[in-house]
Amino acid sequence: MPSSSRFVIPHDHPSGPGHFPGRPIVPGAVLLDCAMAVLLRDRPSTRLVGFDEVKFVSPVLPGAQVSVTGDDRLTDRLTFACAIDGRTVLRGRARLGRAR
Repeated sequence: MPSSSRFVIPHDHPSGPGHFPGRPIVPGAVLLDCAMAVLLRDRPSTRLVGFDEVKFVSPVLPGAQVSVTGDDRLTDRLTFACAIDGRTVLRGRARLGRAR
């Protein structure tokens, strides 16, 4: 079933000062971590196994409200996308497994 939610990476996130000085952008690993946390938060018996595909389409600035959607009709795969104001910034497909 498709799901949707939002998250914001705050301006004072620890990754900000070094990524990149003078023009901070949110690191891709932080975006992926937040997106997966949002999409899997209501699925305690599911864990992320890995990614089959990830495409970073556009930079994300700290403080931006990121909308994340996921389609998990397959039990072992999750297709997802992140957008800001309707513009895709990240998309991908994750492999899922049972939590231990």
